[in-house]
Amino acid sequence: QVQFVESGGGLVQFGDSLRLSCAVNGIYLTDYVVGWFRQAPGKERERVSSIGARDGSTYYSDSVKGRFTISKDNSKKTVYLQMNSLRPEDTAVYYCAANLMRTRVTATEATHEYAYWGQGTQVTVSS
Repeated sequence: QVQFVESGGGLVQFGDSLRLSCAVNGIYLTDYVVGWFRQAPGKERERVSSIGARDGSTYYSDSVKGRFTISKDNSKKTVYLQMNSLRPEDTAVYYCAANLMRTRVTATEATHEYAYWGQGTQVTVSS
């Protein structure tokens, strides 16, 4: 059974940092792109970052570029999202998922390519 479990969210203040973790069971991180998404109330789910299966390629949305860093530990089957300089507009539920159609990151990936969504972890940034 494939399972993605996010953790590490919380309530922080403007400028603080958080590290989210995505524990993966049932698939190998070397087989698929894994992405981090977020969804704020009333807004569509958006991809904030993703990491390639084997080549180390990464993607960041413009809104998080320079502040967030994605990484993974294949042996621990975990994908991380280090979030620095957090802003109130980063407030959202953060999800991880696998792109079953790609092994390498591109800027044109679509949300519908992703599957095995976790339950999400809430990140709230106060001003």
